[in-house]
Amino acid sequence: MTTLERQFAQTVAEHKSTIYTVCYMFSKDADEVNDLFQEVLFNLWKGFESFEHRSDIRTWIYRVALNTCISIDRKKRRNSTIRLTMDINLFEDRDEDTRQVGMLHKRISRLQPFDRAIVLLWLEDLSYEEIGQIVGITAKNVNVRLFRIREQLKNMFND
Repeated sequence: MTTLERQFAQTVAEHKSTIYTVCYMFSKDADEVNDLFQEVLFNLWKGFESFEHRSDIRTWIYRVALNTCISIDRKKRRNSTIRLTMDINLFEDRDEDTRQVGMLHKRISRLQPFDRAIVLLWLEDLSYEEIGQIVGITAKNVNVRLFRIREQLKNMFND
């Protein structure tokens, strides 16, 4: 294993949960999370050697992960087909917390990909400045977008 490969493996190990969280917000099931994770890793590897450390590595990882997931999400929407399945899990956890988390995830998944990315970063407890750096807008714009997103989500609760 080369030094670059070791550095990459260490970086991925340190930021694995960040990558998984982004992938989770853009997926519908565990298989899709894993597929997205692999795509993100591929894109991180492609850019790893040329990463210039002008920003924090975490910011760069968020950017790559979000851009990868948003691109794949757009392709899916363009080529969307309805898959029929007979799979049902009768042993699925059905407590109130799980249902509420599921409902929130469904509503967030109805947002536009860019707005979903902002919500994800906000849920990760990043500052407006950090969110702005990652998605490429000002902190003030993050504030405005989050206000509008909250309104959208409230209206979805009334649907």
